Amino acid sequence: MTVKRIVLALTGASGMPYAVALARAIASDPSCELHLILSDAAIKVLELESEVTAAQLKALAHAAYTQHDVAAGPASGSWRHAGMIVCPCSMASLAAIANGLGSNLIHRAADVTLKEGRKLVLVPRETPFNEIHLRNMLAAKQAGASILAACPGFYGRPETIDDLADFIAARALDLLDIPHALGKRWKDDK
Repeated sequence: MTVKRIVLALTGASGMPYAVALARAIASDPSCELHLILSDAAIKVLELESEVTAAQLKALAHAAYTQHDVAAGPASGSWRHAGMIVCPCSMASLAAIANGLGSNLIHRAADVTLKEGRKLVLVPRETPFNEIHLRNMLAAKQAGASILAACPGFYGRPETIDDLADFIAARALDLLDIPHALGKRWKDDK
């Protein structure tokens, strides 16, 4: 079986339940290797929004990196992977990615993902969006990224925060063609 490396980067935006759901789903798939990048701010927000610690999240990963580790594999185009998700994606990281600013490992890895023609999923977590946010989303989309706004659907009748997080995690995994059993799908009426 060929193992797919998946890069999951967490920035300092609100939305850590989405990231935790993604990390758990990727880590539980034997066909995937989870490569986790945590920003300094992500670690702080994780403490505020989740019962999961940074150490517990890192334990799910095949490898974990800090934003400062610019010599890590994901910073190089020759380090092959099957896709990258930035979740949650802060507006500062969105701006850096949309404008090709590789000031840390998250931004550099996203830039490399785009330049190599690999799948990049950005999950911005801000509301409302201002014009700068929207322009940066458009620029990232035009460069090849998928923009998956953290807007969960309600047709599955979510009952918990985890149900809402699973909905967004499922959409991100779908964009990378990773099979999963998260969330409910729209029913086919045929």
